[in-house]
Amino acid sequence: MKRREFLKCGTIAGGAAAVALDRFPYHLFAADKKKRAQDVVTLGRTGIKLTRLAQGTGTAGYDKSSAQTRKLGIQGVAELLRAGVDQGLTFWDGADSYGSHPHIREALTTVKRDKVVIMSKSWADTETQMKADIERFRRELNTDYIDILLLHCMMDPDWPQKKKGAMAAVSEAKAKGIIRAHGVSCHTLGALKTAAETDWVEVDLARLNPAGAYMDADAATVIPILKQMKAKGKGIIGMKILGQGKLRDKADEALQYALSHEFMDCFTIGAENLAEMQDLLKKIPEASVRA
Repeated sequence: MKRREFLKCGTIAGGAAAVALDRFPYHLFAADKKKRAQDVVTLGRTGIKLTRLAQGTGTAGYDKSSAQTRKLGIQGVAELLRAGVDQGLTFWDGADSYGSHPHIREALTTVKRDKVVIMSKSWADTETQMKADIERFRRELNTDYIDILLLHCMMDPDWPQKKKGAMAAVSEAKAKGIIRAHGVSCHTLGALKTAAETDWVEVDLARLNPAGAYMDADAATVIPILKQMKAKGKGIIGMKILGQGKLRDKADEALQYALSHEFMDCFTIGAENLAEMQDLLKKIPEASVRA
């Protein structure tokens, strides 16, 4: 993914319906029971069991790099992923455009493959391109199968027509046991609406936070669509929970907001060092019940 594509993909609707968080109504979002990052949940009707928190590897990811890969390198990211597993996290979020496949591969040298769920994402359009990506991804990750494969950054409402060939290749790979579940990540409201209506989509990676930062539209518009997806049995993974870093100083509010929505099975956040990961593990259960 080139930088110009990242900028286009990453900044759409960046200012949508910002909500003041100064007086966040914690009591309206408080759970009766603490929710932990390590809680094991089932992703929609896929049957895939994973942790509530995914370790993201793609903060500001573009052109086969990300904040994690640029700052930490292969060994550093691998050590962070392993540290997450040691703390009970079993969901790794990667992508071709993040350049994080070699880092995940390195982590797998000491983590058993069946102990983690690996998600990746492809920009392929055609059947030929996707088949090549799937084989390359498996080589880069050194794994026989990929748990979740997404079409990356859907923006056009008619993406199923444009991605028809790629979708066919993914479906074929799933039939062969090479892919366990497939879906899309969405970056416009039109693409998100199409994902909700498309049976092929088993998993959707959707943007949600209380400030509307880097979302497809304001939360009042997006949430009914995500509920529609949930009613159809689709697995929903949240992203941009901290608004691509804009809500770092409002992490408690953003985390509680995400945790309160039962239609969202889990979410991904890209910690950039061990201290950030440990802070998330501490903040999530505290935020879930804050009143």
